Amino acid sequence: MSVTFLLDVRQQGSRSSKSSLTATINDYGSAKQWKAALELFRRAQTRRVQVNTIHYNVTITACGKGWQWWQALSLLSELMERRLRPSVISCSSGISACEKCGQWQQALSLLRRLPEQRLELDVIYNAGVSACEKRGQWQQALSLLVEMQEAELEPNVVTRSAGISACEKGGQWQTALTLLNQSREAKLQLNAISYNAGISACEKGRQWQHALLLLCDLREAKLKPSAILQRRNQRVREGRGVAAGTVPPRPAAGGDAGAQRHQLQRRGQRVRERGAVAAGGVTD
Repeated sequence: MSVTFLLDVRQQGSRSSKSSLTATINDYGSAKQWKAALELFRRAQTRRVQVNTIHYNVTITACGKGWQWWQALSLLSELMERRLRPSVISCSSGISACEKCGQWQQALSLLRRLPEQRLELDVIYNAGVSACEKRGQWQQALSLLVEMQEAELEPNVVTRSAGISACEKGGQWQTALTLLNQSREAKLQLNAISYNAGISACEKGRQWQHALLLLCDLREAKLKPSAILQRRNQRVREGRGVAAGTVPPRPAAGGDAGAQRHQLQRRGQRVRERGAVAAGGVTD
């Protein structure tokens, strides 16, 4: 970027000139040229261009796209030190930069500093839960979900899906199912990602019947399973067959999902009853 461009921005001081600076930094970020974006931003400061929160936002985002989480956090701290008001974009971009680089501790540390800023915390919490999910920090993810509810913030389907995925990575299939059920109770329209994480959690925990019920739920919701989910479907069915001593046949195409679900529920009930008899828990 030429010095002439920066001089024009400083001399004109117009809204259109500042917008041009924002657009140029944003273009660098989109091209993953974080160094060029940061250099332009710093040159603007040395040329006494009056940078604002928006300029900080696009530069923080550019650094995040370049996996430079420490640069992103440094800019965010600088923004607050200059007594500029950070926006929800400023903070969520900083947390997202940490998320991409697996710096969930830094993301949580930043999150703890934000309530005093009176921002749209639901968006920022969403980024925090996602940061924990990337590293399988299921306990931290659940803690943030609880904090959201205590603050009367409603987690959306993306946030809950990230929580379910964190539980899946942590081998917590029961907690993953609890989050799925809570999402249904909250009348959230679950997506294939939510079901995929729940099914994977059950598969890892060798909970074949729960996994098959979720597959039926997926069909009832008329969601199209991904190729990965279809392969997992086959593994789950084969795993269930191995556990039961026989591999069940693959359902016919276009079969009724409700009938499959009912059949699975009946099988599950019979398994529980046989277990109770073996343990002496059922009497005539």
